[in-house]
Amino acid sequence: MSPFKIGAAALLALGLGAGVAQASEGAHMEKLDWSFNGAFGTFDRAALQRGYQVYKEVCASCHSMKYLSYRNLQDIGFSEAEVKALAAQYEVPALDEVGDPTTAKAKPSDRFHSPFPNELAARAANGGALPPDLSLMGKARVGGPDYIHALLTGYHEAPAGFVLPEGKEYNAVFPGNAIGMPKPLSDDQVTYADGTKASLEQMSRDVSTFLMWAAEPKLEDRKRAGVKVMGFLGLLTIFTFLTYRKVRRKVQGH
Repeated sequence: MSPFKIGAAALLALGLGAGVAQASEGAHMEKLDWSFNGAFGTFDRAALQRGYQVYKEVCASCHSMKYLSYRNLQDIGFSEAEVKALAAQYEVPALDEVGDPTTAKAKPSDRFHSPFPNELAARAANGGALPPDLSLMGKARVGGPDYIHALLTGYHEAPAGFVLPEGKEYNAVFPGNAIGMPKPLSDDQVTYADGTKASLEQMSRDVSTFLMWAAEPKLEDRKRAGVKVMGFLGLLTIFTFLTYRKVRRKVQGH
């Protein structure tokens, strides 16, 4: 392989964008500019903390995030004391001093509290539908955060002639356009701790950012490693090319 092809391969292999494709299961959506897009993109810590607040105050009433522990929140800027306080708001199963079942305040090492004890209870509370776990949702749908944002902002009146099944709402992005989840967000639904205006657009962006981080918490580490690898391969390409020219001159000199 020529040194130029090696360099090109390195650039292609870097592919470090945050999302996936723009389209989602046949639905059209806007491709947004996220802080974590591109080879040098990073997560906005303020947006992540706001997104966690939206999840906690709105989404967590139905959706679990079973792959996250409270201590993971330190990665998005919460202090150790804040994480302990956030975890302590929930009760988890425990044993007392004689081994009888009881409950205790959650610790940072505990997983996120689940809104339902089991799948049957979750279905019973949601008309037979099972609210999906959101831990990996940022990567589980084509379009990633673009899809999540478009879904959350895609609730509208059904167009003329569209037959909406009973118990469903019209959503411009959801496949089939009939979604069982009631519109979850509306303007000023939460009061952000940092004073940011909680518009529908802002909350949708923030929680989409949080869910993307939850699905790929090592994204920034991967990008940093990729940039280092690209730099090394770039130098290797230059060195290989110069060596190639030197050897070629010697061969041609003979």
